[in-house]
Amino acid sequence: MFIPFPDTDIYCITDSRQSLGRSSVDVVRQMLEAGVKIIQYREKDKKAGEMLAECREIRALTRAHSACFLVNDYLDLALLCEADGAHIGQDDLSLADARKLLGPDRVIGVSTHRWAEAEAAIAGGADYIGVGPIFPTATKTTTPAVGYAYLEEAAAKCPIPFVTIGGVNERTLPGVLTKGARCCVIVSAITLSEDIPGKIKKLRKLICEARL
Repeated sequence: MFIPFPDTDIYCITDSRQSLGRSSVDVVRQMLEAGVKIIQYREKDKKAGEMLAECREIRALTRAHSACFLVNDYLDLALLCEADGAHIGQDDLSLADARKLLGPDRVIGVSTHRWAEAEAAIAGGADYIGVGPIFPTATKTTTPAVGYAYLEEAAAKCPIPFVTIGGVNERTLPGVLTKGARCCVIVSAITLSEDIPGKIKKLRKLICEARL
């Protein structure tokens, strides 16, 4: 049975290039122990066998914590490790083809950078969309930042869950929340922290304060 996309505040993504030498599995373990309910495995520079082994370990951890586990881009890995779904970009396989491969029950998220892309993803049956990158970010250097305008449009119009992504950290988090962000993708601010549970606790405090 697959875990659906959760109603949550922080969406975590792996990045072994920015994890202080720790393995993706170790980083995910700390994220889950801090109460994170959605994990995306996103690694670009590893061999397929290594990625599959990590995904299988992370799948076991996320199941133990009742957390949703998604794989970025690699639908074959998502199937082989029995992930809850996948996240695809505008230049990856089409949403229709991804759905054919993954079936009706798995979660599929789609990166979008403007409202026309969001409309297409919604019409195509995406379970959620990514909105961004709001700010320039080292983890997504090929896509220009879209700023607050698209975030505000998505907050006003989007009928399905969306996650705000791109340069979200302690400094920028309060601003994106005031512009309508509900669930925020936070990558390097967490993976580069020596104290991942402590960092997540601090970020959640900022979220609670911004919503008062």
